Amino acid sequence: MRHPKPPVQHPPGHVGFRAALQFYLIDCTTLPGKMTHPIAKPAGTSFTRNMMEDSALNRWLLWMTMVLAAGIAGGADDHAIHVGRFSQMAPGAPLTGWEPMTFSKITSHTRYALVEDNGRTVLRADSRASASGMVKKVDLDPADCPVLTWEWKISNTISKGNVKQKSGDDYAARIYITFARDPGHLSFFQRARTGAIKMLYGQTPPEAALAYVWGNRAEVGSVHPSPYTDRLQLIVVESGPDHLDRWRTARRNIADDFERAFGTDPPRISGIAVMSDTDNTGESATAWYGDIVLHRKMAD
Repeated sequence: MRHPKPPVQHPPGHVGFRAALQFYLIDCTTLPGKMTHPIAKPAGTSFTRNMMEDSALNRWLLWMTMVLAAGIAGGADDHAIHVGRFSQMAPGAPLTGWEPMTFSKITSHTRYALVEDNGRTVLRADSRASASGMVKKVDLDPADCPVLTWEWKISNTISKGNVKQKSGDDYAARIYITFARDPGHLSFFQRARTGAIKMLYGQTPPEAALAYVWGNRAEVGSVHPSPYTDRLQLIVVESGPDHLDRWRTARRNIADDFERAFGTDPPRISGIAVMSDTDNTGESATAWYGDIVLHRKMAD
């Protein structure tokens, strides 16, 4: 298989921001869940075995906060916001407006590159026992642009993937939607902690997130809490091998999905990200992402 061009280079200061954010991740017990959350320490500090086992939660928190630090979405018109207009970019060009996201404890990163596919430009992700993503910031009320559409295809599903287990928390393709935190719904401790994060790093961590995934066995349409935190809900949009190597179009109502997953109206949307990861299972997969668009209403 031909390998894509090297991944997008990190902008100046990106690594330092990530390191500072990892240092910040202290006392994550405000997130619901059964696990004991670790205390992140600066580079060079040793970790206990239990801390290492829970490093994936830190990874999720880091990922979700980094979504808030990425570029502003552009390409808006009267009816749509073109979050990822890959088709208007040149194959091999930098992925303008998106930021790479990597994790300190994962040395193997998914490779993302703009490539040509049947006469149009798409975003290709090659994951080889690896994990990283691409993120872009938006700021809007989901009631204004509730419908998200995109195209995607994958080379294969993850054979060891399991939506209910940490060891199987890998997907050939997924799209994240993060939601801004509403200070009015936080306890005093949570407000203080959130304020400290914003003061130090200039961004507020998200309240919650949806992830639209291409699974291997889970039922299409089913909703599952992440194995790491129930503030991330996984929605299975595609599942199984029936449509491998074929472009599939997805259309989701974000507001309806959030209400179904969390039982309440959604707060403001703060970011959108793509991620193909195979680090937990050690497997390999390739995904292709077409244009990602937010719509003010359902297309006819």
